[in-house]
Amino acid sequence: MNLSVSSHERLPTIGLWCGVTPLDLPLGRGAAAAVSGQWARKGSQASHCSASCEGHQALRGHTTTMHRLTGKSGGDSLIEMSPTDSFSEDLNGYHQHASSSMGSFQQEESGSPLVIDVCLETCESLRSSIASQASSDQSNTPRHDSFTLEQIDVLTGFWRRRALFLKYRSRIQKQQQSKDSVFFRDGVRRIDFVLSYVDDKDGERKQERRRVFEANLVKVGLELEIEDKSESDDRKTYFVKIHAPWEVLATYADVLKIKVPFKANDIPDNSEMPMNWLSTPFRLPEPIMQPEPDFFTAPFDKSKSDFFLIEDRDKFFLPSTRNRIVYYILSRCSYIRDECGERDKKGIKRLLNNSTYTAAFPLHDSRYWTKSKDVNCDSDRYNLYKYWAGFFSFFKEQPLNLIRKYYGEKIGLYFAWLGFYTEMLFFAAVVGTLCFVYGVLTYDDNEWSKEICSDEIGGNIVMCPLCDKKCGFWKLNTTCNSSWQSHLFDNVGTVFFAIFMGIWVTLFLEFWKRRQARLEYEWDLVDFEEEQQQLQLRPEYETKCNSRKLNRITQETEWVLDRTISDVLAKLFLCWSTVILWISLIIACIIGVIAYRLAVYAAFASIMKDSPTSNLEVVGPYITPQLATSVTASCINFVIIMILNLMYERVAVWITDMEIPKTHLEYENKLTVKMFLFQFVNYYSSCFYVAFFKGKFVGYPGDYAYMFGKWSKLRNEECDPGGCLIELTTQLVIVMTGKQVWGNIQEALVPWLMNWWASRKARSYPESLYSRWEQDHDLQGFGQLGLFYEYLEMVIQFGFITLFVASFPLAPLLALFNNIIEIRVDAWKLTTQFRRPVAAKAHCIGAWEEILNGMAVLSVVTNAFIVAFTSDMIPRLVYMYAYQPEGEMNMKGYINNSLSVFNISEIPLPNRPEDGENPLWFNSSITTCRYRDYRNPPGHENQYSHTMQFWHILAAKLAFIIIMEHVVFLVKYFVAWMIPDVPSDVKARVKRERYLVQEYLHNYEVEKLKIQLSQQSHSECTCTPMIYPSLTKHEVLSECL
Repeated sequence: MNLSVSSHERLPTIGLWCGVTPLDLPLGRGAAAAVSGQWARKGSQASHCSASCEGHQALRGHTTTMHRLTGKSGGDSLIEMSPTDSFSEDLNGYHQHASSSMGSFQQEESGSPLVIDVCLETCESLRSSIASQASSDQSNTPRHDSFTLEQIDVLTGFWRRRALFLKYRSRIQKQQQSKDSVFFRDGVRRIDFVLSYVDDKDGERKQERRRVFEANLVKVGLELEIEDKSESDDRKTYFVKIHAPWEVLATYADVLKIKVPFKANDIPDNSEMPMNWLSTPFRLPEPIMQPEPDFFTAPFDKSKSDFFLIEDRDKFFLPSTRNRIVYYILSRCSYIRDECGERDKKGIKRLLNNSTYTAAFPLHDSRYWTKSKDVNCDSDRYNLYKYWAGFFSFFKEQPLNLIRKYYGEKIGLYFAWLGFYTEMLFFAAVVGTLCFVYGVLTYDDNEWSKEICSDEIGGNIVMCPLCDKKCGFWKLNTTCNSSWQSHLFDNVGTVFFAIFMGIWVTLFLEFWKRRQARLEYEWDLVDFEEEQQQLQLRPEYETKCNSRKLNRITQETEWVLDRTISDVLAKLFLCWSTVILWISLIIACIIGVIAYRLAVYAAFASIMKDSPTSNLEVVGPYITPQLATSVTASCINFVIIMILNLMYERVAVWITDMEIPKTHLEYENKLTVKMFLFQFVNYYSSCFYVAFFKGKFVGYPGDYAYMFGKWSKLRNEECDPGGCLIELTTQLVIVMTGKQVWGNIQEALVPWLMNWWASRKARSYPESLYSRWEQDHDLQGFGQLGLFYEYLEMVIQFGFITLFVASFPLAPLLALFNNIIEIRVDAWKLTTQFRRPVAAKAHCIGAWEEILNGMAVLSVVTNAFIVAFTSDMIPRLVYMYAYQPEGEMNMKGYINNSLSVFNISEIPLPNRPEDGENPLWFNSSITTCRYRDYRNPPGHENQYSHTMQFWHILAAKLAFIIIMEHVVFLVKYFVAWMIPDVPSDVKARVKRERYLVQEYLHNYEVEKLKIQLSQQSHSECTCTPMIYPSLTKHEVLSECL
């Protein structure tokens, strides 16, 4: 019979028999007896021996029956006391099947009475062995001083008995067993989950919660084993090890409808591809890629357990399934007495939040750098680290089936999606690189850049000041370098690449649907959402339910949360008003950055006019006021983005918790939408400003536009003389690259440093004493939203390479390099730096799929507008086909045509440069200046109004947007229609499996009925025997607890 006791209710062992109380023992790692905080109250249970060895004479002749008790010996050993054991060192093995633990033990009647002479004999033997053990004590018990005979003679009372006990403990520590195990002390029962806590001095309420919670776990059927704090490396932490026996696993596998094998898969695999040998260098060993055989599966039914392929009950359910079931129970178990009547006082999550427990986690199966020494334990963690988490495996395929087996389907789906996304990025990166190479190869054919750089054309064009007072007149040829740089990204190849990316996004999403459908079948996720939606109810929702309602689908009554319309509207208003408030805060910060750009540009222009950096031969021409303003503003914007992210994450979780979503899927979808809306505005707003607003509302020299009116003196920014596209490229590179570098540092370095600091004490102990649960406890917790942030990071990157890819064709290449590193960094940190996450099921990537679809549509629009309004592609084409003066198909004269003329004498006084700001070559003979626009010259009847060419260009831009969008959308929808979401072979397998399930169940029931009819004459009852009552799903979960 397994009993559960708290850390303060453990029974004494050898300590009382020699008159030593554990409160007086400075027990370290490998203590021979469990320390009990309430030893005094338990003294009566050990009254078989007196307080000293001398007092045993008075008890001679008395006998009693003694319970088999357990305690620790050495680092890993176990002391079991019985009438026949008599301190035999043969019982010190760590894996004694007869033992249970300090927290769960077996109450057995001993075969013969315990003679008190055993205690006397033992104490006498201790006295006689002191001298021989003095030298060995120093090495075996490094945390305690060695005692000599003279010192022992000085000690009196229990201090003397204490010293004698420590001497005996050192003697039985000669053969230490490794504690690096995932089994109970009996070596049979597997540890499915571990809870840890620190016993506070003033934590009586926490003690009561733990006592009730653990007692309820035992009522459910779980078995507990408690490790005393004396065994932990910090001497403070208790560990509660939990094992789920077969009855519990079978019951909840039935409740959760977990699919298990019932027949080997008989459909031949025809997935062999021609020239498959080419992929040999990228493959992993077959046992790593396919760790489990392929079976047809069906939802588990406990009453039909003989229907399924159960060879070994201990290994039938995978460890990931076992810890998922245990966590399901932990999250619904109450920690107060039933008579208190508080329904919301349940669940391990609440106990973690109020610090009753410090951690709750399943165990890794081995150390990541070496295989487990236990033959009954798989070393999947080691295999994952060896074949997956190493950076030098970046060119290898991912062992998705092994990831799914070890971490569960949800994490497996994330890495499957990330790997597929990275594979598809390869094609986008190749095409983007070719477009960039095209820009490099046509570098010398750039006619308009030649005109800008020539002294005859660009050197004779005087440009109007770019800011008020602090900016002087300047010559066009000073922008020679920026015009050449702009050509690398602003060319005909850009238009082709923008159209290609619109089609690539569609191909990526459609092929991912097919890949996801295959994984759904292979991982038994078909119909998962429909079957298990109600079984994924959040404990936080269940505790708030206040009434019962008939489910129209199942025709069963279930607990529901009654909400009034006013309550729902109030929460919706509060939640979304909070989101809008934070988005408004982002917009305010962006406006602040824009104001910074406007205010600082004039300062940079004044400072850099005579700056010595302008004389540098290599980088001097590139250091311009425009570049300095753009780079510093982008860096400031990036810092603001990171700070607002940290602040908003907590707010988003808080308002989502307040909504009390019903299911885990609903919770994640609500949080995903809130977080993504915020992140979308946070990361992309600055790029949208540069792409679609900067330089579009400037005005002209006689009538400039100001950001907050003329009183603010913040004149709207003009584009760089080379165009706004190069500035958008700069903004995109800084934000995208900065986020990826910072994200990888944060993901890899921070957990490593925290784990290094947390395990600094344990590094001084031998590996055999560093238990598996302590190793995992010292790691970082992955967290419920750990995977959410991984998805968010990748989706934000997806937006950068799709929404603004027309401005930077190399963005997919950067994303490809980042993702190759990202996969291995995520694998490394998950395998080595984090505790093992609780396995969870998911049939798809959730709301992220809809977000990706929305971004795919939006990307077509944004790229069309970037090509039309941000680049100079359309104005050049209009000039070449309609306004080329010689009628030739070339760009000669384009620069002169694209610049309007303004009379310097008409520039208002507030806009004119101050004395000393103009360059030395400027004199009074220069009467006009040029600016970027299509306006009539001075003296024209409609001077300074837009020319007809401006309206032709605008019409061409709008026509290009409409044509490009319709062409791309037409191709997108045609491709989506051509590619089925589910492969034909997967459809066949799903139908085959459903047919087999029905056929086999029918045959099973027929055979069962025949057996019952044949036994009808021998039994009065002809009903089907039931192992447990036929209760509703919710009642099974709640009433059991």
